[in-house]
Amino acid sequence: QSRLVESGGGSVQVGGSLRLSCTAASGFTDDTNCIAWFRQAPGKDREGIATLYSNFGTTYYSNSVKGRFTISQDNGKNTVYLEMNGLKLEDTAMYYCAAGPKRGRGSECYSGIRFYHVWGQGTRVTVSS
Repeated sequence: QSRLVESGGGSVQVGGSLRLSCTAASGFTDDTNCIAWFRQAPGKDREGIATLYSNFGTTYYSNSVKGRFTISQDNGKNTVYLEMNGLKLEDTAMYYCAAGPKRGRGSECYSGIRFYHVWGQGTRVTVSS
């Protein structure tokens, strides 16, 4: 089972940018061809904010990050990124990378927690004014 390692978190001011990385030690396979970024703020549920279907590059974004965040995969396909621009105070959270198999017939991967079985340890993002 592929292990995921996130990096790139840190502290940034409102309006700033960060790029998170998620590297799969054994690469992404058919069992992990949906890769997603989740985040969990203190006292809140974990929410899926971006997904990537590795086979075709199709993406999904939650309304809370659409237009500001971009999920992408490197050419070697072992690393998935989350480019975060225009950061807001409410983006402060622990960010997790997860992977799982493509479900359903749509072109996008689902954003629910239950569809992902491989998780990273998380990387913290703190946005301050």
